Amino acid sequence: MITATNINKSYGALHVLRDVNLSIGQGEVVSIVGPSGAGKTTLLQILGTLDRADSGTVVYDGVDVGRLKEKELARFRNEHIGFVFQAHHLLPEFTAVENVCIPALIKGSPIKEATERAMELLSFMKVDNRASHKPTALSGGEQQRVAVARALMNSPVAVLADEPSGNLDSQHARELHELFFRLRDQFNQTFVIVTHNEELAGMADRKITIIDGKNNE
Repeated sequence: MITATNINKSYGALHVLRDVNLSIGQGEVVSIVGPSGAGKTTLLQILGTLDRADSGTVVYDGVDVGRLKEKELARFRNEHIGFVFQAHHLLPEFTAVENVCIPALIKGSPIKEATERAMELLSFMKVDNRASHKPTALSGGEQQRVAVARALMNSPVAVLADEPSGNLDSQHARELHELFFRLRDQFNQTFVIVTHNEELAGMADRKITIIDGKNNE
């Protein structure tokens, strides 16, 4: 479903990624691990089309995203890829349900339809009772569940997560990890997760290790 071939990326004289090759199937939960500075987040950003490789290709179900123009790429990202970050990135002026609706509204979905879908997702995440609360009124675990719901809003082919439990205590981190697997089991959702959390990395179907810009499993 996602295939990355011969990915290279440099920043000046620093060669961050060196001929990285990987393939991720539908419904897989794949963790990406390695020491700080190894290139994990850079790889995730390239897979998520937030950055472009210097060379190599990233293909989603036959679509070479490197060939898309910027507007096409932004549309593809909105409709096909979900993101979960360590810092949540919820907009503070909006409620939980409004935050979840944002990707659908960007896509052009009607507000009523988007709100219904958002409430279904918040219910699955067991935070629907917090739908009208703004992020400052939510716990860290609740904020991250809202962020996951937002990532799922447009039914993406894959959710890419960068240290998703990094700001959570051990209990909330474990609950979030279990949530990813429930989503995979119920919806055949694909997850690619950069993490330093050994528990989460070990739970994944596959663990890809990045060392000195190169990958191995």
